[in-house]
This record gives sequence, structure tokens and C-alpha cells, in this order.
Amino acid sequence: MKKQLLAILALGVLFAISGCSAASPAPSATLTKDSFTKDSLSGSITVFAAASLTKTFGVLVAKFEAAHPGVTIATSFAGSADLAAQLTAGAPADVFASADAKNMAKVATLVGTPVKFATNVLEIAVPSGNPAKIVSFADLAKPGVKTVICAPAVPCGAAIIAIETAAGVKLTPVSEENAVTDVLGKVSSREADAGLVYVTDVRGAGASIEGIAFPEANQAVNTYPIATVTAGTNRKVAQAFVDFVTGAVGRSVLASAGFGAP
Repeated sequence: MKKQLLAILALGVLFAISGCSAASPAPSATLTKDSFTKDSLSGSITVFAAASLTKTFGVLVAKFEAAHPGVTIATSFAGSADLAAQLTAGAPADVFASADAKNMAKVATLVGTPVKFATNVLEIAVPSGNPAKIVSFADLAKPGVKTVICAPAVPCGAAIIAIETAAGVKLTPVSEENAVTDVLGKVSSREADAGLVYVTDVRGAGASIEGIAFPEANQAVNTYPIATVTAGTNRKVAQAFVDFVTGAVGRSVLASAGFGAP
């Protein structure tokens, strides 16, 4: 009986020791989709952008919306001067991308600090086959050559004036357009023998247009700035889009379209 009692006591001590030896390890955390931070961007913004950015910003907007499913971006493309005038008149927008610093400066009190994100130069656009046999900038001033250019108020027009001065060549266009896309349209439809547009416009125009580079174009390199609009209703998304355009993805897409680095 005494031996049995000692055995029971020994067994009890053994259980007590094992129970106090160490706490059971905590269960490992299980990662679920809710463990990751959700996209905090949502809502809609409106982007005003120069006409020469139409195709490139179309690509960038699609990529941004794919990365942020809760965001919707509306775009308005026109001549930079027209867009600046619209902003001054109170048109609602969240981001403004201009084809030059001059038109961005017109709305300096309405936007945040502009960031340079691209450069562009002019090129001669001719219909496929080049029926007027244009080979140089001076050819655009020859009698009988129907040339279309941008109006002086828009960036491509201001660049043309600088090139005319540097080259000592004065053009007599059959029309002056308020957007570079309108110039391209008249060349594509063969209403004009040639037009002055950006390198990027020629690259994106397709088979109906041929481009002729000319050295005088380097006399007027346009630098593109982008900024948020201070009266915008979704500043967070607007700033995120500006960061996207000026970041690695934006630089890659812009370079693919023919834009230069700022």
C-alpha cells in the first residue's frame, strides 16, 4: 500500500513538472487576401492634356485605371492654349498637362508646382508617297506648296516661329490650326501637301502619313509640364496620376511614343 501511494505521488509530480515546463507555441499567422493593404485610391478625376498627348495619355490612363480599379479618369485633349483658357474660365479639372511652359504659366495661380515630364520636336508630315516631294524645311515655303501649321498661340505654332527665325525662312500657310491633331488631319486627308507636327504625331499616325526630319527642328524643343489643379475635387488621385506619369511606367510609355526625356 505504501509503495502504491509513493508511485501515485511520483506520477503526480511528473505531470506537474511537464505542465509547467513550457507554454504551447502560438499558432502561426495565416495570410489571407485581407492581410494585404487594399488600394486606397478611389473616385474620379478629369485630366486636361495637350492634343499631342492624346494617344500616349490614352495608354497611361488605361494602365493607371487597371492598377487602381476604384479610379475612373476622364480626359479632355485640345490645344494647350485652349485648355489654359478653359481652366481660367473655371472649367473643372484635376490635372493639367501642357505642351509648353508658357501655357502652364498662364494658370500658375490655379495649379500646384509643375513637373517637367517629356520633350518633343517638330517634324514635317506629308501624305504617304510625298506627292509634293518635300525634303527640307525650306521646301515648305516654295510657291504652290500647300502647308498647314499650328496657330502661334499654341506650343507647336510658337515653335514654328522660332524655327522660321533661326532658319531665315518665312512660311505662308494655307491654314493655321489650334491643335496639332487638326494639322495632322488635313495632311492625312490630302487637303495639304505638308504640315508641321510633332515627331510623336507622325509616329502614331499610321500608314497615311510619312515623316521628314529636319535639322532646324532642334532650334525649338518643347518641354512638357504637368501639375495638379488646386481646385480639383480629388487631390489624392490627381497627385498619384502625376506621380505615375513622371515615374518609371510613364517614362517608358512616353519614350515608346517618341517623346524625349525632360
